[in-house]
Amino acid sequence: MSELIQPEWLQGHLPTTGGSKWVKGMKSPNPAGRPRGIVDKRSKLSQKMLGDAQAIIDKMIAQALDGDAQAASLILSRIMPTLRAQAERVEFDFDASAPVTQQVEQVLQAISEGKVAADVGRQIIEAIGALSAVRAVDELERRLQALEDKQ
Repeated sequence: MSELIQPEWLQGHLPTTGGSKWVKGMKSPNPAGRPRGIVDKRSKLSQKMLGDAQAIIDKMIAQALDGDAQAASLILSRIMPTLRAQAERVEFDFDASAPVTQQVEQVLQAISEGKVAADVGRQIIEAIGALSAVRAVDELERRLQALEDKQ
């Protein structure tokens, strides 16, 4: 049988086979912990990249100015926010006090007349539906309160 060779700081500890490697209350095989000053690979790489960052940025800008579309796209994507689609303002006859069915009919009429784009009309109809649901909840709460007040 071969003899187990261990570093001095690990003397007296036997390797485990299966189960938990460390047992609560067990003496630490490395009581001093991780030695000071040791830097992991990711930190080393980050430090190197930060040291070269200005040169990389200057090179990318030079390439973008020379007409490299990919370099320009990368630079612009980092410094400018992405533009979001915005719906244009629409105006049409709309009676918000009308019943929900008539409100939706008003929106559909505006779509058919070309006053409102179809996708914007869909958003308006969805908003009408959401408002209708909120109104229905309000009505149920009012009725429930009225029933509780009677008792």
